Amino acid sequence: MGLIHIELFATLDLVGQAPGGPDEDPVGFPFGGWQAPLLDEVAGAQIGAAYEGTDALLLGRRTYDIFAAYWPHQEGGQDNEIATLFNRVPKYVASRGRPDLSWAGSTQLGPDLAGAVREIRDRHEHVKVVGSLNFVQTLLREKLFDRLDLWLHPIVLGVGKRVFDNGAVPTNVTLLAPPAAGPKGTVYLRYGLADGTPATGDMSAPDRGAGSDG
Repeated sequence: MGLIHIELFATLDLVGQAPGGPDEDPVGFPFGGWQAPLLDEVAGAQIGAAYEGTDALLLGRRTYDIFAAYWPHQEGGQDNEIATLFNRVPKYVASRGRPDLSWAGSTQLGPDLAGAVREIRDRHEHVKVVGSLNFVQTLLREKLFDRLDLWLHPIVLGVGKRVFDNGAVPTNVTLLAPPAAGPKGTVYLRYGLADGTPATGDMSAPDRGAGSDG
């Protein structure tokens, strides 16, 4: 069985909407493209490394349309390595409509998204979910992911779609590698899905040492 990796860029208040540009997801959101001023070589290398071994993309409709209009024309350019990868691997699209699937290797998922994702996981080794924030809510809610790569950027927007939105379920994750910070303050966190649900405790219990300072 393969792994489903979610790759997300977010602010400190966990807004993940439209990091790439002002036209990405503009409705009611004035900060499209917020990530661009915060990119640096460290984050670029981290992102490139995160895609190593990718053998399929799993995308929401909006992200798919953006990628399909861009990546087929980038081979041989500055982003040739990622363009070649994205153009080569199968693309699976979650959509209730009828997307244009002219990007080579594209397939629309059926209405049973959970079942379709499980089949894709059985078919591939490293499936990457990029952006696709609305679709990600389904994956988080159904716990249909194995890894969560999260780049936290040092800004607060106060508005926009969040990584964990309404309907998120209690979930445990485990840190798979030490946090890594770039020169502009972006912190890269890699988590893995863990068993169970969050536990609770009592900070005033004697073994916590509460009140030990008098």
